[in-house]
Amino acid sequence: MAAPHHKHVFNNIQALRGGKPETGDLALSDYHLVFRFPSESSPPTDPGAKRQTKQVWFAFHVISQCTLRPTPPSSGKPSSIRIRFRDFTFVGFNFADDKQAREAFEFIRARTCRLGSVDKLLAFNYHPPASSLESKINGWDLYDARAEFRRQGVSDKLPDLGWRISTINKDYTFSSTYPAVLAVPSKISDNTLKYAASFRSRARIPTLSYLHPINNCTITRSSQPFVGLRMNRSIQDERLVGACFSAGMTEGNPLAGNADNSPSSSHEDLTADGADDSDLSRSEMERIEDELIADSNAFYDEKTGKRLIYGAQQHNLIVDARPAINSYAMQAIGKGSENMDYYKFAKKVFLNIDNIHVMRDSLDKVIAAIKDADISPLPPNQELLVKSKWLKHITGILDGSAIIARQVGIQHSHALIHCSDGWDRTSQLCALSELMLDPYYRTLEGFIVLIEKDWLSFGHMFGLRSAHMSHENWFTVDNDAMAGATVRPGESAGGGDTIENAFASAKRLWFKNTGNDRDGAPSSDESALVDEAKQSTSNISEEVATKVKDVSPVFQQFLDATYQLLRQHPTRFEFNERFLRRLLYHVYSCQYGTFLYNNERQRHEARLRERTHSVWGYFLSRRQEFTNDQYDPIIDDHTKGRERLIFPRLNEVRWWHQVFNRTDDEMNGYLNAAAATAESIAAYQNSSGLSDPYGTGKDSTSQSEEPSLCSASPSPQPQSLTSSQSVLAGVETAHAALTPEERTSASLNRSATTGAVPAKFEAFQDKISTLSITKGVFGGGGSAGTGRDRVGGHNSNNGDSHIDTGQEMRSMG
Repeated sequence: MAAPHHKHVFNNIQALRGGKPETGDLALSDYHLVFRFPSESSPPTDPGAKRQTKQVWFAFHVISQCTLRPTPPSSGKPSSIRIRFRDFTFVGFNFADDKQAREAFEFIRARTCRLGSVDKLLAFNYHPPASSLESKINGWDLYDARAEFRRQGVSDKLPDLGWRISTINKDYTFSSTYPAVLAVPSKISDNTLKYAASFRSRARIPTLSYLHPINNCTITRSSQPFVGLRMNRSIQDERLVGACFSAGMTEGNPLAGNADNSPSSSHEDLTADGADDSDLSRSEMERIEDELIADSNAFYDEKTGKRLIYGAQQHNLIVDARPAINSYAMQAIGKGSENMDYYKFAKKVFLNIDNIHVMRDSLDKVIAAIKDADISPLPPNQELLVKSKWLKHITGILDGSAIIARQVGIQHSHALIHCSDGWDRTSQLCALSELMLDPYYRTLEGFIVLIEKDWLSFGHMFGLRSAHMSHENWFTVDNDAMAGATVRPGESAGGGDTIENAFASAKRLWFKNTGNDRDGAPSSDESALVDEAKQSTSNISEEVATKVKDVSPVFQQFLDATYQLLRQHPTRFEFNERFLRRLLYHVYSCQYGTFLYNNERQRHEARLRERTHSVWGYFLSRRQEFTNDQYDPIIDDHTKGRERLIFPRLNEVRWWHQVFNRTDDEMNGYLNAAAATAESIAAYQNSSGLSDPYGTGKDSTSQSEEPSLCSASPSPQPQSLTSSQSVLAGVETAHAALTPEERTSASLNRSATTGAVPAKFEAFQDKISTLSITKGVFGGGGSAGTGRDRVGGHNSNNGDSHIDTGQEMRSMG
């Protein structure tokens, strides 16, 4: 990028990063903060040598938190600006002149949260050098929805596989947050789609995301239905979902005719010679989940209640990504989850993946663990990392995606996925399960198509979730520093005058609440700036203005989960870890138009294709830089390590330490040590023939919910889900009353998914039932032939099962 015109240059500024000070010049342009060191005004160490100047660039729009700490001139201590970036870079700047510090702070704030219009973002002013390869690649042309569906086998010019392309949303009037091109069942007319749309939130009807090329099984996606407390239904929606689940079937067989040619799973090959024991043990939870899903078959005779046996059985799933209690809470405001009495051709599973608010709070705790990275070289706070439960959330998302991938790729079944509005957790699950199923999506171009399809086209709200317009709350003035505290290498930001600072803060709060801002009140100039800010932000469209409660690291979690798969299967991905890291950076940089706005319609109306460049041109022009040297493109289902399908090893989930700018030992040292100890003990037990040295009656290779008796240190154990902590929180079916015989399984009894319904759910059920609005809200009191079988519960002795239903109501994420 061409050198920008610098509006302000501040000389002899001390920068702090990792506790290491560096003196240089701070230059501010309209879009970047550039730190050059050593300072041009400083005398060279060797007068005869050519001065070597380094530059570090920081994009304003990547700023996540900026704090000004002014100090009085009489203190003799520098004022400082501490900045945290969304790529987890932490840097501090010390200014000898307090006026300069304030000037720099206001300049940065004005060009982030006070722009007033999306058109003023960097993307509308960025142009790659004319002679560069990037300028010759049009990244906007890389994704074509019709071409991708044609690759999957859906096209008017190809044999009918049960799906057709609909243009019902070509002008975005059918559903403003859906793509213009939709693939729907061939037997369903556009007129039926219009009626079905009224039963789904924001008219986000069930539509095709992925068609398996071998067994014709599908992954479809939608938003939640308008069930409500009265258990509403829609015949058109039921027909549409039924058509989605039967589109690839041949007459007389619930499976597609070529299902026998489906690739074998990775798991089936684990019994081959040389298979390692850790791979064998990891399938225990997967086996329990599959057995639980298959426990109640989807095909029954409605009169006799007896199971109908076909040559091969499907276990079609409606996957609700939310915790069950949150789903039922949504019924109170007219939404909710499918009443399975009307979808007897499928079962419904709840995946217990938390909402955007829980995920935002989780990342905030991670940030708290590394927040002093500018002034301190110390490692992260391990206790806070564990309390964040970040790895638990990543593991749960991977587990849920693997369940879907196994159902489609191994069990030859269909899956319909939704959460609330179907653009956050739904996008995570669709994209990750397809990544596990299809090697094409593990290539560089394929991964780009996957993001375009399941994230950008289907309406993940990048503008709101990524806070491209920033927010006033993220720019603060810490007047406690007026007491004399300053930021120096090796010191925390708290200062030593704790009591005095507390009194000063309370005093300011008192005057603020009483309308008399005397102590610490802003000057007249600062008041004018505040008024200017209010005026500029008031002009921002409601659709793009940042709302703090809407910000959440949903896409970052997807990239983190992808990193876990890449780390565990390093030869199966064409792209490398740095590609994922740079992709996360450019989600926030606003340098390209790709991730601006919240859906395809908004990007189309803003004419981003004509006015901005696509980020894919940046990556494709630097292909060698982002290519994985270990990549093996050969697919051979008969060779271990080259199978079409890949699955995560949940007990090997680790911190993506590179994205947090930390070493593997700093972030994962205790996890790696615990894993190494467990492997050593398992190897010793296997070599000595001790499968159960403690007489517990359990196989030493299986995962247990109990703490390991062989742990070598009190370090926290890996935050991955064991066999008793499956993300699968419950299964619903309409056939419990038709099949009175009791079906039990010893393996299921060991799973937390067969435990009692959580106490919070029972309490919520009791409260709703007292409303006496309708019968059968929770399956009790329904008609005799419409019973429900729920397997609920999530075993959590440490409070992991806490659900905030109010948060779920506030967001349709």
